[in-house]
Amino acid sequence: AVEERKSLLHEHMAMLSTSCFADLLTYKVGIAKLLTPNEVEITGENETEIVWADYIILATGSRPRKLPDIPIDEKIILTSDGIEQMDHFPESMVILGAGVIGCEFATIFSGFGKTKVHLIDKGDRILPFEDTDVVKVIERNMENNGVHIHRNSRLTRMDIVHGRVEYELEYDDGSHEIFNVEKALVSVGRVPNYEKLWENGVNIVLSKRGIEDNETQTSVSNIYAVGDITADIALVNVGELEGRYAVEKIFGEPKRKLIYENISTIMFLNPEVAGVGLNEIQAAERGIAYKVVTLDYGCIPRAIAKRNTQGFIKLLVTNDEDMKILGMRVVGNHASSAIQAVALLISMDKGIDELAECVHPHPSITEGIQECVRMLLGKSMFKPDALRGKLSCKTYTNGEYADIVF
Repeated sequence: AVEERKSLLHEHMAMLSTSCFADLLTYKVGIAKLLTPNEVEITGENETEIVWADYIILATGSRPRKLPDIPIDEKIILTSDGIEQMDHFPESMVILGAGVIGCEFATIFSGFGKTKVHLIDKGDRILPFEDTDVVKVIERNMENNGVHIHRNSRLTRMDIVHGRVEYELEYDDGSHEIFNVEKALVSVGRVPNYEKLWENGVNIVLSKRGIEDNETQTSVSNIYAVGDITADIALVNVGELEGRYAVEKIFGEPKRKLIYENISTIMFLNPEVAGVGLNEIQAAERGIAYKVVTLDYGCIPRAIAKRNTQGFIKLLVTNDEDMKILGMRVVGNHASSAIQAVALLISMDKGIDELAECVHPHPSITEGIQECVRMLLGKSMFKPDALRGKLSCKTYTNGEYADIVF
């Protein structure tokens, strides 16, 4: 699959080179290194050349993080790169890492019904950076689909034995257990690709997370960095946003600053999870007092009509009269389609008045957002006493919740 993508990329770039962009675009294949802030050495199969440039954009991406004590061979013990080469569904698989990527692969493989999935989680719950109410839904569905979650466990060893994977866990209570599965997936994050990318004389500042940049501009003024190689959010849509912004910055002055607060995310889980802005964990860590309103999918006509009412919408706003939108999480069908209006309002630093004026199509999942706003404004058509457990509206201040009457 990787070679096919490379071949398609080469064909696409060749087509561009013979098109109207021929005078503007030169595509070269090779290993590149910055010799100076303006010189790039490109080592190809047959020759090495040096290209001079006024400006340079680094977009070398990232790769799966590997652990030194685990014998990753991309055949039996794999990363997210090697798993693309699998030609069959294994009868069993262990996934090391219960973050977003690990949980997505656990959802995928368990969903086909051919693989018994084990998920190693060093804490007491998966998705450690997500709110508890989100995690509960995903965990329940995973376990109902046969995923075995090793909670509060630490991997002490993982070996290839007779063509299979043998791994040993130590639990918080000190006990040990040995398991044997067909395949293993190591999913413990990603690392930026910046090794050997420039000579020592090119003084690009690095942090543990990647290249430090000021709105895509590195510490070397004519060198820009975009995508996973930077210390910013490692998402595809962020890489595209940064790439466009870097080009605008090189050729002029962008009309708007680069904003990360309204970046939308999606997790391909069961059910789908989408978010934008802060969640409750992040708001609490920053010491922000907020109001939080939650509406169950069982209150949304579209979800009822589709006979799929698993999920909820949660909206966070500042705990003041302005009620500026801090963030939103949606768990359930059409989650990723429901957050764009909120993402726009966050980038505009707006409150919920604008959101309240939106007329949503009926029936649609986004009507649930409108009802969340109505609860915050004290204008909800729902009665909490009649829909116990389906609605909630609270304030959070100094670590304590208090109910809001609506």
